[in-house]
Amino acid sequence: MMRLLNLAIRNLYRHRRRTALTALLVMTGVLAVLAFTSVSTAFKSAMVGSITDSMLGHMQVHRKGYLASIENLPLHLQIQPKAMQELEAALDSTPEIVAWSPRVKLGGMYSDFQETTSVRVNGVLPEREMATCTELVDRIQEGDKAPLERGQIWLPDLLARGMKVGVGDTGVVVATNLDGAVNGMTFEVAAILESVTGPGGRDAYVHLEDARELLRMEAPEVSEVAVRVERFDRLGTAQDKLAAALSGITNQKGDPALELHDWKKLSPFSNVVRSIDLITLFMQAVLIAVVLVSVLNVMLMAVYERMREIGTMAAIGTRPRMIVGIFLMEGLCLGVLGAAVGIAASFLVVWIMRMVGVSTSFGRKAELVLDPSIAAGDVLTVAVVVIAAAVLASLQPALKAARMDPIEALRHV
Repeated sequence: MMRLLNLAIRNLYRHRRRTALTALLVMTGVLAVLAFTSVSTAFKSAMVGSITDSMLGHMQVHRKGYLASIENLPLHLQIQPKAMQELEAALDSTPEIVAWSPRVKLGGMYSDFQETTSVRVNGVLPEREMATCTELVDRIQEGDKAPLERGQIWLPDLLARGMKVGVGDTGVVVATNLDGAVNGMTFEVAAILESVTGPGGRDAYVHLEDARELLRMEAPEVSEVAVRVERFDRLGTAQDKLAAALSGITNQKGDPALELHDWKKLSPFSNVVRSIDLITLFMQAVLIAVVLVSVLNVMLMAVYERMREIGTMAAIGTRPRMIVGIFLMEGLCLGVLGAAVGIAASFLVVWIMRMVGVSTSFGRKAELVLDPSIAAGDVLTVAVVVIAAAVLASLQPALKAARMDPIEALRHV
C-alpha cells in the first residue's frame, strides 16, 4: 500500500500544473457546496426559529379533528377539562419539554366604533405564552412589553395601520359562541405586533380568561396547547415521548382524544424548508459531476501520456491489479487533496461571513440575521462523496491501462 502511495504521489508531482488545476476544480466544488449548505442551513434555522419562537411553538396539541378544520377555528372541538388535566400531567412528565401554553382561539370582528374588520383572537396566559414563544415580545413595535393584562389587547400591525388604531385606543371585539349567541367586550390596545405570517397576518392576543368570557365558556376549555422543547434538535425524541403519553388519553368511545403535531404540520413554510433541502441535494449532485469529469479527464490523459511506461511495467511482469492500484491511488490522492483544501477554504469563507455579518429579509421582517456554520456531518458527507467520486472516476482509465498489450504500448510514441 505504501509503495502504491509513493508511486501515485510521484506521478502526480511530475505533472504539478495539471494536478494543481484538477485539485482546484475539486476544491471549488467542495467550497461551493459547503458554503451554500452553511448559508442555507443558517437561513432555514433562522426562518424556523422566527416562526416557532414568535407564534407557533415547536409542537401543538389539539383535540382530534381540530387541525383539519383549524381555518374555521371550530368551537365544538375544544379540549375538555378532564382531557386537559391528563394532558398537563403528560406535559409535565416529559423532561424534554421546558414550557407549554394553553390557548383559546376564536374568530371575531374588531371595531374601533367607526370601522369594523375581521380578526383572529388568541386567548393566552401571558407568562406561559412568553415562555413558550420566546420571541413574541420582540414582535411588539409600539407599546409596553409588559405581560398582557385582562381588558387589554395586542393588535397586529396590519389591522392597526388599516384602521389607524394606536396604543391606548379602545375597541370592541365581537364573537359568536358555540350556542350561536353574540357577545362583545371592550379592550384597550396595549401594543401593536409585527406580523410574522406575511401580509395576511390578522392574529390578535387577549388574556385567556377574557377569551373564555367573550365566548361565555362555562368550563375551562382549551383550543390548543403550544409546546416548547429544550433542544430543537431533539424535537423528534420529545414528540415520540409525548405522543406515547397522549395515546392513553381517550374519549368516551375509547379512541385517542388528542392529536400532536410538530411545526412542520402547522406551517406552510415547511415547504420552503423542503425546497432548501432539495436545492442542497442538487448542489451535491453537481459537485459529484464536477469531480467525476475532472478526475476522469486527468486519468485518461495520464494513461495516454504514460503508455510506454505502462507497457514497460507490464513487460517486466507487473501484475494488472498493481497497475490498476497505481491509478486508483492517484485518483484517491487527487480527491483527498481537493477535499482537504476545499474544506479548509470553506471554514475560512464561513468565518469571514460570520465576521462581516450576513442578513436577509423574511416575510415582514426587515432583517433576519444569519449565523452560518459548517456542521461536522456535512464536512464528512462532502469529503466521502468527493473522495469516492475521485476513485470511481479513476476506475475506467485504470482498467484501460491494465488491459493494454505490452508490445503495442511499447510501440507508442
